[in-house]
This record gives sequence, C-alpha cells and structure tokens, in this order.
Amino acid sequence: MSQSLFAEFQPIAAIATTPAAAQTLQSICQATGAILWVPESLNYLENVQFYRGSLKSHIAAIWEDCRAFIFGLATGAVVRLIAPLLGDKYQDPAVIVIDETGNFVISLCSGHQGKADELTRALAIYLGGTPILTGASAGLGLAGVDMLGVPFGWVRGNGDWKGVSAAVARGEAVEVIQEVGSILWQNHLPKQHSFQLSPFPTPHSPLAARILISARVGHFLPESDLPTVQWYPRVLWVGIGCERGTSRELIERAIRETCRDYHLSEFAIAGIATIDLKADEIGIIELCGNGNLPLRTFSREILRSIKVPTPSEIVAAEVGTPSVAEAAAICASLTPLISHSQSSTKTDIPSATNFPTTSTKTDNPSATNFPPKSSTKTDNPSAAILVPKQIFKSENEPGAVTIAIAQSEIEYTGRTGKLFLVGIGPGQLEQMTQSAKMAISRADAVIGYSLYIDLIAAIFRPGQIIESLPITQERQRAIRAIELAEWGLSVAVVSSGDCGIYGMAGLVLEELKLRQWDGKIPEVEVFPGITALQSAASRVGAPLMHDFCAISLSDLLTPWEVIEKRVEAAAQADFVTAFYNPRSRNRTKQIAIAQQIFLKYRYPNTPVAIIRSAYREDEEITLTTLDKLLEIPIDMLTTVLIGNQSTTLYEDWMITPRGYLGFGE
Repeated sequence: MSQSLFAEFQPIAAIATTPAAAQTLQSICQATGAILWVPESLNYLENVQFYRGSLKSHIAAIWEDCRAFIFGLATGAVVRLIAPLLGDKYQDPAVIVIDETGNFVISLCSGHQGKADELTRALAIYLGGTPILTGASAGLGLAGVDMLGVPFGWVRGNGDWKGVSAAVARGEAVEVIQEVGSILWQNHLPKQHSFQLSPFPTPHSPLAARILISARVGHFLPESDLPTVQWYPRVLWVGIGCERGTSRELIERAIRETCRDYHLSEFAIAGIATIDLKADEIGIIELCGNGNLPLRTFSREILRSIKVPTPSEIVAAEVGTPSVAEAAAICASLTPLISHSQSSTKTDIPSATNFPTTSTKTDNPSATNFPPKSSTKTDNPSAAILVPKQIFKSENEPGAVTIAIAQSEIEYTGRTGKLFLVGIGPGQLEQMTQSAKMAISRADAVIGYSLYIDLIAAIFRPGQIIESLPITQERQRAIRAIELAEWGLSVAVVSSGDCGIYGMAGLVLEELKLRQWDGKIPEVEVFPGITALQSAASRVGAPLMHDFCAISLSDLLTPWEVIEKRVEAAAQADFVTAFYNPRSRNRTKQIAIAQQIFLKYRYPNTPVAIIRSAYREDEEITLTTLDKLLEIPIDMLTTVLIGNQSTTLYEDWMITPRGYLGFGE
C-alpha cells in the first residue's frame, strides 16, 4: 500500500483500547502511515505508541496536531471523547470510527472539509468493509456543495453554505451561475440533479438557493433572500510594474483598491506577473510569500511583443518594453499559449474552462484535444485585460507601483498533479490489489477504455471526473491524463491486467519523456495488477511453472516481421508462450502463422489453453492441442497459452513441470 495516497491527511492518529481493535488498526497504520496509540496495558504490542493517563486527556493533547483520527472504539464513546474539542467543520480534523472486526467504517466528523468521507471510502476498500456515510450529498451521488471547487483550487467565499447545502439535500432547484472556471464538474453530475446551470441570473425562475462561481463579487446579483454562496476560481493575474524599492504595503494597497474599484475579488487572484528585471524586487517577493502566490516573470522581448491598451514610450526607454504591468498580466493569463522557456514557471496547463462542452464518452473523442486551437485571446491578447494599468503613489512611502489585471481562461489550481498508473487485473474487483482500488478511489479523475471503466464503476465516488476513450485511442488517453495532471489534478489511468504489461504505463511515461518531464512534477506512481497471462494460467492449472514468455500478435504498433522472429525464437527455445491479442476482426492470419511456426518445433499434441475473458461473467475456457488450436473461436479478449515439451494435461488441468521430481531439468 502506498502511504502517499494518504499524504493530505497526515499526521494521522489511530486509537485502540482493546487487542482486537489494535490488530485491525495496525494493518491500517501500515497502509496509511498513521501512529497507533494504545494504553500501557497493551505494552506487549509492537510498532505502537503508549498513552498515559486518561484517553480523553491524551486526545485533547494531540487534537490540534492531527488532521485525521481513526478510532477503534464504540461510536458513542468517541462522540463523548471528542465533543468538547469540536469547533467548526472548516477546522475540525477528519474523524473515522471502525468496529473491531473492520466490517464497518463510519465517517463521523468533518466529512466534507476534513475529507472524512473520502478517507472512510478508502479505508473501507482497504478492509473490505462497508463505508457508512450519512451526509445527504453522498446519498444523492453528489460532491458536497462546499467541496465542489476543491479539485480545481477554487477559494470558498462567504455565504449561507448550510442553507444552500440543505436545499440541495432536499432536491430543490438551485441555480448555478458560472462565469469562469472549469466546467468539468458539470459534465459529471448524476442524471438526476436539481442544479439549474446558467451563465447569468434568472430572477423569475422559482429557486431555493443560488451558487455563484465568479471572479467578481456578487453585487450584480438581483436582490433576493435566497441562500447564496460563492466560489472564486483563481483566474486573475495581477501585472505589476514598480520603481525600485517600492514597499510591499504600497503594492498590497494598490491591489486591494483596484479590486474594490472594479468589483473583483482578491480571492480570485491566481498570481503575480512582472518583468524578469523585477524578479528580485523585495516588495514583490514579500507580497508573493505572504499571500502564497506564484510569481511569473517574462523577458522584455516577450513583453514588448504583446499589444496592450496603454503603452508608454517612457517605460519603453527605461526597461526596453512599452508595457510591464499590462503585458505581464496578459502573458501570465495566456500561459498555455507561451512556451515553457519563455516563462519562469510551468506553462503547459490545460484549458479546462470550456472543455468538455459535451460528454467525454466515446461519442466525442476529439473533445479531448485542448487547449482550444482557436481563441479570441490568441487573436487579440489585450482582450484578456479586465483592468488597464492603474498608477499608485503615496506621500508617506517611497516608490510607485503600476497595477493591471488580466483574466485567464484557465484557473490556477495551486496543486501538484499526480498520475496513478493502475492495473485493474482481469476485471473482478476482488482480483484487484487494495492499492489499485485505493488509487482509483482517491483520484480526482479516472481515465480508461470504456470496458475497463464499466468494470470498476462500483468504486467510483461522487464528484470524480470519469472519462473513457475508445480502445484505439490509447495515446489520446495518455495525453489527456498528463494534461489534467500538469494542471494539478490527481489522475488514475486504468489498464486491464497489469498496467506495465501491454498497458498504459509505458505510453504515459513515453509521453512524459517527450514533454521533457523532470521526473517529479507531476508525481507518478505505478500500481501493478494481475496480468492476463497470470489470470488465464490460474484458470487452467500451472502452465507457467517453468520459463515462459509473452508475445502480442498485434502488428498495429510492431512490424509483423519482428513479431514473427520473436515467435520463431520462443518456439525454438521451448518457452511456454502466452499470446496476447491473438486475433481481431480484421487481423486473422497471424495466429495461423504462429501455429505453423510452433508445429515446426513442438509436437502436434502439445497442450494449449484458450481462455477468453478470464474471471469475467462471459468467461470461456478450452483445453486443446496445438494442432487443433484454430478450431476454437479466438478474439482480442482471448489469451492463448501454448505449453512446452514437458507440459501435460491431467484431469482437465494444465501442468508444466518445474523439475522438482527429477525431470525437466
């Protein structure tokens, strides 16, 4: 189990007071990296920490230091222990309760903000137990209203979050006015939902609540008593030009007053942009540090190539470009359209604002090509400017600052993306590793071939982005996953069998290499699965007990001449051989040629197993011989196992001796 899947919950405290509960939680601690606390009476246990005195006092002592608590106690006891410590759902840690046997995992406290619901689902998958989620949104198949923008780095504003959440829970009409930010969440809503999606207010519509997703403050909404909340996607880039030595305080005041005057929210600021000559400006550095804002700098050559509303000959004479604030703001807002070498930060971020506008299922695979090939901002970069340059000076402070604000089509997530390359095995959930199921459950987005997506649908959670592409579009899947991860999402790319054996892992890594990936961002983890030759072999006995190889007969990516040489070598070397992709609708000769090659080196009665859809509902298993191989229906869902000279059939079991009984070696 990869502890990195639980990094956002660290530090985690697990509490047990009985040997049985401690045994259950010890396994969880190994998987999650949690610290298990037990009373001194259980001093014979290893890999635990002991608390002294009352458990209530101990929990109070570590409460502020932990982001998640996992209790192996009765629910009532936990409620009494933590009740005095609870503040509000925006600050409280996630609290989980697990029964001693691990059959039930209960999300008790901070289900949304502390992500206790997510942790509960993950631990239930790990234990093979039942997750208990009592929040109304979980029953509706929706992410919580207060979690809607978390994957995209949106900032939650003020509002009646309780009232809006209650309206959603009751299934009442809730208007969603989205002016900016990703609409991916809209495309993955359940079929039955009560959201009324609109780019502008509809004052005469009967509504129970309203959600606003905008960079502007809500002054433009019609007067109403409706419960209303606001999310702020981080789409505003503040361009700054300043005299040397301008203070942070003056720059902050300039930004604050500019946002106020133009009814923009400071919560929607993505970052700061300026000329590279100002990369060491103390006031700007302090501003970015205090606000945890990225700083993007651009050369004078780049800035002077940008058409701006108010160029200045004086600025051009001084720094070599007629604009700093406006041009830098525009450059930062158009980052995906500028090469990596032209900016001090990563620039290859996907355009998720208007993608996808239709379903991401296979009916519109071309929708995955983004950023958009055409953009009004590309033709007219100055259209990105919301606030032309504003000059600020102060009699009491040295220096001067110029501010301009541009709006990006793409929000800044502020997150480090992750790629989970996951093998799902033959198809049944019980055949998947716990780590693989965990990775899929924890991911923001899951991408794969539609058949594989359907096989694992039971472990998806509300709010996840689920995308499928046809079987021939493997590279498009890899590119799409990388784009989302580079944007800041955690993305699970699923393959049947093992992802590293004729799966997606190699292709994703190849694509990353083409992009000059630094090996760190996005983070990559590989989660292995039971590959087809293993699952097929397990259905017929032990055919792989001696040296074996796997060969794909598909010549879509490999020239047939190369494949034929490998088949010849495998047959001649007496390898037990597994054929992947043995026959398709349009490719029928390859398996026949392979049979003839093997008959040159193997007896006609050499055992052969033909396994179609191993461990799936339509599984078909046939044991035959090499000379009769072509008499059995074979397709792309079939794995063919050809034995070596020692392989035998016994009572419908296929056995390849290893040599322990004195033969074969």
